[in-house]
Amino acid sequence: MTEVSSLTGRLLVATPALADPNFDRAVVLLLDHDEEGSLGVVLNRPTPVDVGDILEGWGDLAVEPGVVFQGGPVSLDSALGVAVVPGGATGEAAPLGWRRVHGAIGLVDLEAPPELLASALGSLRIFAGYAGWGPGQLEDELVDGAWYVVESEPGDVSSPSPERLWREVLRRQRSDLAMVATYPDDPSLN
Repeated sequence: MTEVSSLTGRLLVATPALADPNFDRAVVLLLDHDEEGSLGVVLNRPTPVDVGDILEGWGDLAVEPGVVFQGGPVSLDSALGVAVVPGGATGEAAPLGWRRVHGAIGLVDLEAPPELLASALGSLRIFAGYAGWGPGQLEDELVDGAWYVVESEPGDVSSPSPERLWREVLRRQRSDLAMVATYPDDPSLN
């Protein structure tokens, strides 16, 4: 088996050619990527469900819009908390109940008391479900041209306008990739 270069902390941005409706114009933050597979959350799929309605105490810490996001098609009955801790604390400086994934972005232990993390969090999003790939599956999709891989920014996790995130992430690229942001929703209408 070939060695897998980790993409943890990077974004997968769906190409217009990606046919899977679960990932139409999706922006996925990869939380884990190694030879055993990949796991991420879709950052731009808000639901109408308020965080406080399903996770007592966490609603006050979630950034606007304070709703649960559909993190992907796998395990929709489970919740993941992704938070930005200013400065990306590591080691002993990391807040209890937060595990660094990449830079200032990390996973929150939703079993921990919310007040334990309240003062440390810069932003928090709650995701129902996740996107997952088995060994080599994501690499095959990358070869097939299903995803653009780009660097993440801490603000991607807490974008106040998640419906515009696909275009915003593409637009900030310093290459021809920025032009893809202008791709029409329905090219047949051109």
